[in-house]
Amino acid sequence: IAVSVDCVIFCYDNKELKVLLIKSDLAEFSGLYSLLGDLVRTDEDLDSASYRILRERTGMDDVYLEQVHTFGSIDRHPSGRVITTAYYSLIDIKHQKLRLNHNDLHWHPIKSISKLAFDHKIIVDTCLYRLREQVMEHPVIFNLLPDKFSLRELQELYQAILAVVLDRRNFRKKITLKNWLLDIDEMESNVPHRPGKLYKLKKEFNKKKKTTF
Repeated sequence: IAVSVDCVIFCYDNKELKVLLIKSDLAEFSGLYSLLGDLVRTDEDLDSASYRILRERTGMDDVYLEQVHTFGSIDRHPSGRVITTAYYSLIDIKHQKLRLNHNDLHWHPIKSISKLAFDHKIIVDTCLYRLREQVMEHPVIFNLLPDKFSLRELQELYQAILAVVLDRRNFRKKITLKNWLLDIDEMESNVPHRPGKLYKLKKEFNKKKKTTF
């Protein structure tokens, strides 16, 4: 029995939640995309393997990464029995030095994904469900944003993740009650709408927290 890890790498771009996928090189999944993953080496644990994959494929390792679930269906891999543990990662695409060193490695909008290689669609859906749970109670969502952001941007990000339209007034009330934000006394600039206040995540909330359950 082989053990692997698969990374569901999320970003937020053009008001869409996206995931990083690579075209499968297996004949059984010709034309389909898959997650970034690899077998766990004998000299590394699960967390180390997931960070290695991120580092090798994207050039990054200082990102939010959370262990989500283990998948062990008998027939999930055509080459034999492989048990995989899935992680999700959150990346600020505009301010991270992301290195895409493979021609078939691309960002795909979550809402456009209908089929993936292996059981990776199930893995993506499972990680998305976990993310939706997390953003309601924990400030992990800020890993997808730049250091400074407006409430408009924050609401649009929540809407992209939750796939719903949120009432502006109720959203701002709920965010204020969570006490996550710091008003930095700055305004947006060069925007096509009325400039809004800019905020930061308070220092006591670590954006790069790495969690394993």
